[in-house]
Amino acid sequence: MSFEPRGDHGGGYDGGGGGGAGFVRARGRRPVTDYGSTMVHWMRDRQPRFKGSYHGELERPSPSYIVDMLPPLARVTSPADTVPTKHLHSSLNKIKHPVNVVRWTPEGRRLLTASSSGEFTLWNGTGFNFETIMQAHDVAIRALAYSHSNDWLISADHDGIIKYWQPNFNNVQVIQGHTDPIRDLAFSPNDSKFVTASDDSSLKIFDFAGGVAESTLQGHGWDAKSCDWHPTKGLVVSGSKDHLVKLWDPRTQRCLTTLHGHKNTITKTVFERVMGNCLATSARDQTARIFDMRMMRDICLLKGHEKDISTLTWHPIHANLISTGGSEGSLFHYLLDEPNTPPGHAISNAVYESPDPSTAPTQSIHPAHKVPHAHDFAIWSLDWHPLGHILASGSNDRITRFWSRGRPGETDIFEDRYHIGEAAAEARGTWDRRGGRRQRQEEEEQELEDEAEGLVDQKMPPRPAVLPGFPGLPGLPGLSLPALGAGGMLPIPPPPPIGAGVNGSIVPPPLPFPLPGAGGPGGPPPPPPIPLGMDPSNPADLAKIAELMQKAGLPPPPPPPGMPGMLPLIPPPNFAGGFPPPPPPPGMHGPGGIVVPIPGMGALGGGVAGNGGGSSDGGDGQPRRARGPLPSQEESLRQEQRKGNYTRVR
Repeated sequence: MSFEPRGDHGGGYDGGGGGGAGFVRARGRRPVTDYGSTMVHWMRDRQPRFKGSYHGELERPSPSYIVDMLPPLARVTSPADTVPTKHLHSSLNKIKHPVNVVRWTPEGRRLLTASSSGEFTLWNGTGFNFETIMQAHDVAIRALAYSHSNDWLISADHDGIIKYWQPNFNNVQVIQGHTDPIRDLAFSPNDSKFVTASDDSSLKIFDFAGGVAESTLQGHGWDAKSCDWHPTKGLVVSGSKDHLVKLWDPRTQRCLTTLHGHKNTITKTVFERVMGNCLATSARDQTARIFDMRMMRDICLLKGHEKDISTLTWHPIHANLISTGGSEGSLFHYLLDEPNTPPGHAISNAVYESPDPSTAPTQSIHPAHKVPHAHDFAIWSLDWHPLGHILASGSNDRITRFWSRGRPGETDIFEDRYHIGEAAAEARGTWDRRGGRRQRQEEEEQELEDEAEGLVDQKMPPRPAVLPGFPGLPGLPGLSLPALGAGGMLPIPPPPPIGAGVNGSIVPPPLPFPLPGAGGPGGPPPPPPIPLGMDPSNPADLAKIAELMQKAGLPPPPPPPGMPGMLPLIPPPNFAGGFPPPPPPPGMHGPGGIVVPIPGMGALGGGVAGNGGGSSDGGDGQPRRARGPLPSQEESLRQEQRKGNYTRVR
């Protein structure tokens, strides 16, 4: 592990009295877990395995041997050196949501987390800082899976929707897989198909290229909570709320066998990836079991949890290292070839050491290492780095944490608050509550800065065009608005030329060509000009214009005469001169100089309409503005009473 300099000082520090001139507020150095030096060190000194595999300097419990650390690939037969006992970093978003799934990208450079808000978040794989965030689903994401070819990612959410993603997170396909939430999914060995487990108690096998369900596996009596596809065989496993683990043949949709062993809901079923001979299952009965596929029976019973086991994962390199996460936030690590029997418990032998393995009792395995306070709430997902040196955990406490092995010479990692709790760590002096709050605040501020830098290129979508003069009214159909100028305003039209007219009126310049039908003063008048923005080849839909104006609270325009499909307008009786003139707008002078009052208010300049329609004024004779009458609530009360509300007389 190395450290990335954070720039604690703006200028040089001379060590004397005047060294504080260039000081800036100190920020903690971000730890960087870089595997490059250890891989290069191993590749330089390694030899073929038949020659001994490695002839370099071996590790010793001293800080000087940090440079001689080896990756898990260099010590395949020493899984105890890979047990993640050290907390590296805690990553949390600006807007925190429970983390449902964590998955390392295939190349191991980033960690992808999926939250209950439907968001994807990418974290850096060495510095653990924020990189980017995107809204992938509308509801909570429940499952993620990368293809074996590392070319595709599929995700499933609480609504049963499945989405296809490219490595650059370009969404190329959306399918409706189930009507109920999808709890788990897995790819087939050749990536041509994938299987999903849903709360509708069924499993479906989809053709990846076509995006259609080919077959449905029916047999569980309750919600299917987990599924997995064998890494090399045509074998599918599923775990359900009915306490059963079933093995399926994906070709014939036949249930091959049912494994009975758990006494509560199955939470996770995972095949071992290195040898492919074992299956791990966890349940809410506080135990996990290891099944041997060659004998179709459980060979190990993992004990130690005091609460339900919510998830588990195999190590990608060590076939006998398995990690489990509890519903209370504990993180346990088991070595399947080391029982680690605590004092006072009977020692059990391995099944393989019995003369008849098919009838031998199951061996009890206790954890090789415990992190009782890894999280504050249930751990929903665990995933190992492809190189096997970092374990990532996502929890209901909305935090993603990274774990790794301790460096040579580090002895205080077992005294931190994750191992002994905050109160005990504070009593022993290994954790300061006030300093922890300050460190958490600095980490949150740093995450905010990283998120602001990562989202600088993500722009908000453009706002829809608004009709000029009507704020809040979107563009009308059939009208194309001219381009807006600076400040979002329409460009100012050029001033018309001023000519000599009657009474100082403006006369437009003469046209260079005669208009047809406008021969002289006695001829018919020229057609009216086309309004601004009106396309003559695509006339506006007046019905839609009236509907939009009504929604915006504007009075609808009068229908133009002579519209096709409308009856001719007949003037009302007692009007010899045709139609009466339209009333002027409120507050404007009408015929005869009468001022039309505004509804709810009196005439302008006079008294104001009160509840009785009269005017009110203060004691000094000055007009006061009174509140208009409130609208009647009888209609809304009747609507509520039709729904069954407010029917009882008090």
